[in-house]
Amino acid sequence: MLDLCCGPGRHSLEFARRGFLATGVDRTSSYLEQARERTLSEHLSIEFVKSDMRSFVRQDTFDAAINFLTSFGYFEDPTDDFKVAQNLALSLKVGGKFLLEANGKEIVARNFQERRWRRNNDGTFLLEEARISDGWDLIKMKWILAGDGMTKEFALSVRLYAASELTALLKRAGFREARAFGDVSGVPYDDKAQRLVVVALR
Repeated sequence: MLDLCCGPGRHSLEFARRGFLATGVDRTSSYLEQARERTLSEHLSIEFVKSDMRSFVRQDTFDAAINFLTSFGYFEDPTDDFKVAQNLALSLKVGGKFLLEANGKEIVARNFQERRWRRNNDGTFLLEEARISDGWDLIKMKWILAGDGMTKEFALSVRLYAASELTALLKRAGFREARAFGDVSGVPYDDKAQRLVVVALR
């Protein structure tokens, strides 16, 4: 199992608990350190690799791969997304499956708010500002965290994919099939969909 953009290892750990051989890939050292510590504390065996998803490829190695929690689409150049998809297709064995979970363009459009805020459990406040850019290709976000006399700002942009755009990209990249669903339970991707989930077959 390949957990691409594994972060602190939540899904890699669950794969290992269930008896799968798991490889977690991420480019953030602090996340990988947390993942390794949790793996050791549970006496599990998981391979964690520090690598950029644009360069990680192991040809014909994995039976399945996942990319969860909107970890796809953060590069300025859309050809980088295509490269990631190609790497995934090459890394899977023939018949292997790839599961991608993201915030689809249709869902963002339905629920869009320019500004919103929430109070966190630790008493801090998070203000989110969003702006649609480049003809609905990108959503640009600014997060402002405030509380206890401090203020921190974070900015990022994510490429927005409609279900048809994402499935077409995966097919061009080497997958035989790609189908969109409205959540991980496999409900239709329609006006009630909560997430964009794509299952692609190598």
